[in-house]
Amino acid sequence: MLQHKDHFHGSDLEKIEQIYGIKKEEIVSFSANVNPLGVSPMLRSTLSNHIDAITTYPDREYTALRKCIADYVDTDYENIIMGNGSTELISLFIQIEHPKKALIIGPTYSEYEREISLGGGTCLYYPLKEEQDFSLDVAHFTSQLNESIDLLVICNPNNPTSTAITRRDMRRILDICKQNDIFVMVDETYVEFADNYDEINSIPLTAFYNNIVILRGTSKFFAAPGLRLGYAVTGNRDLIKAINTRKNPWTINSLAVIAGEIMFKDTDYIQATKQLISTERARMYDTFSKDSRFKVYKPSGNFMLVRLLDDALTSETLFDRAIREKMMLRDCSTFPFLDNKYIRFCFMSPEMNDKLVECLMRK
Repeated sequence: MLQHKDHFHGSDLEKIEQIYGIKKEEIVSFSANVNPLGVSPMLRSTLSNHIDAITTYPDREYTALRKCIADYVDTDYENIIMGNGSTELISLFIQIEHPKKALIIGPTYSEYEREISLGGGTCLYYPLKEEQDFSLDVAHFTSQLNESIDLLVICNPNNPTSTAITRRDMRRILDICKQNDIFVMVDETYVEFADNYDEINSIPLTAFYNNIVILRGTSKFFAAPGLRLGYAVTGNRDLIKAINTRKNPWTINSLAVIAGEIMFKDTDYIQATKQLISTERARMYDTFSKDSRFKVYKPSGNFMLVRLLDDALTSETLFDRAIREKMMLRDCSTFPFLDNKYIRFCFMSPEMNDKLVECLMRK
């Protein structure tokens, strides 16, 4: 198992408060990758008006909620599995599949490796190459797949590189995986932020392949990490039955159910989010591209990976500089295959993005 150094997660504001003496309420987290618009006004008013929902159990099958999600992602509601955040679904899926050997495209989110290792499996990494701007060489990658691998894990768009695999290339990968009896788990936590959503959304593939499960949630795009509302999409009915049999009943609480039935229909909020992120992503990419001290990689998600080319700059020094100005970015030295010359930050409001630019570009 690869060793991951301790680091500050986007939710670790209490640690920052303790070490730096800055009140967590005053810190703007460019590390958490959460929608800067916050909870939608429609969701806020709806939840406050339905507090009595906690006096009753939700529908054990979550039928109405699954139908809302199915309409949102354009699939059959029977293909939807609900979970207490996508983290629970990752855990359940790995417990059921029980892979002996998994291949992970990295650098990426460490929870995949942790869950596989807890289940007694071994993880191998296929590293994305910096000289290819962390884009996947599909031909070379598929040549490495073989029958010794049980599970392939792909984060798309990937965290922290913000690079993405198109649905056309995903289909090429699934074909080879099918030949080698490899199941594919695709984490699409950030796909809704992408300008080319229609090109990289893999949910349509679940109608043709039974060796894929797609994970999504509401923590990032809908700015509701505390809601713990996640879902998975798969056309594999045996897998759906196995997960629903194993998971505890009522893992989604009544308020989360109401929230889900509202948020996926909130088209004004969804469109405002996409517009804000699209505009700020292009602006921030352009800004950092013009400074010779930084190398940026074309982002698809709501965050950007930056390589520090100036010898005087490290991820630790920039983290410290930013946090002292009450802004928290991600030191990427903790990711496999990266070092202390990489940072990641998400896109916030134009005003906060300007403040971060001024901080990081100061000479």
